[in-house]
Amino acid sequence: MAERIIGILGGMGPLATADLFRRIVEKTPAKRDQDHPRVIIYNNPKIPDRTAFILGRGEDPRPELIASAKKLEECGADFIIMPCNTAHFFAGDIQEAVNIPLVSMVEETAERVREMGIRRVGLLATDGTIKGRVYYRALKKRGIELILPDENDQGLVMRGIYEGVKAGNVELGRELLLKVARKLEEKAEGIIAGCTEVSIALKPEDLKVPLIDPMDVIAEKAVRLALGLEDL
Repeated sequence: MAERIIGILGGMGPLATADLFRRIVEKTPAKRDQDHPRVIIYNNPKIPDRTAFILGRGEDPRPELIASAKKLEECGADFIIMPCNTAHFFAGDIQEAVNIPLVSMVEETAERVREMGIRRVGLLATDGTIKGRVYYRALKKRGIELILPDENDQGLVMRGIYEGVKAGNVELGRELLLKVARKLEEKAEGIIAGCTEVSIALKPEDLKVPLIDPMDVIAEKAVRLALGLEDL
């Protein structure tokens, strides 16, 4: 099967985009440069904040998301992945605008949780991802219960994401997110790092239960698709 070109719709945020590219490189079974798949990255940090729009207090990100997806298609990408969980709220709109597949990080992660045999999973994510029920729908159809932080702890998650990792203070982000994660792990059999900034701040060895990292899941999927090991 012919190799495919990966398209990364990035900029949400730039550090998460760079981290996804690094993971794709690391997860590729390559012995030389030429064994790696081709990757096109469109890093568009001008996409309006996804959570702000979902909560009714921000600019619509869909025009920039769709324009970015079209640019990747025009540049020759065979499929698109997005290192932003909240942006998957708009996945249907993006997919309708292009003729190449948008491979959902959310759906792939929910399937990984099912394969692991986890029935109750915690979620660390933005208010937008939670209000938009992005993971809820994907998990519910697989019979998996979603466990969320309480209101106060969710405020800490948002601070960890926005005042911490997005602002370049990864240590603050890690401190706040780890505090909430350790409460969630008492109620859940696993925890989803449901925001790419969470993926940057927390590591599997931090917790007593499995940390399911959507960035790892989509990186592994992208490599398999790019190398022709799976059908689109």
